[in-house]
Amino acid sequence: VQLQASGGGLVQTGGSLRISCAASGFTFNRYYMAWFRQAPGKERELVARIKGNFDGTYYAESAKGRFTISRDNEKAEVYLQMDSLTPEDTAVYYCAASESPRGLAPAQYSFWGRGTQVTVSS
Repeated sequence: VQLQASGGGLVQTGGSLRISCAASGFTFNRYYMAWFRQAPGKERELVARIKGNFDGTYYAESAKGRFTISRDNEKAEVYLQMDSLTPEDTAVYYCAASESPRGLAPAQYSFWGRGTQVTVSS
């Protein structure tokens, strides 16, 4: 199993960034896919999650109205479009996969990528 995140980088406040995650080694469309993030000194937190068949998404309050999660089951990829970024969004962003319909906590995720750094300058 592999989850390879990419697309992170440095962006100014108010800017946008799209990060991607390419999956392999499991039946992608059967899994909920999520983006978590972890800032220095803070716990890993769920940012957004999407069901295998597209018809359900979840966003943390901090992400609502600014971030959009999407997926391409043919390519086995998941994306996070991030708009109106602020320095508080600075973190390492991880993609993760879960079979659990109650997967809001990191422990409920079976597979993890290495993460991609997103830095928002003020």
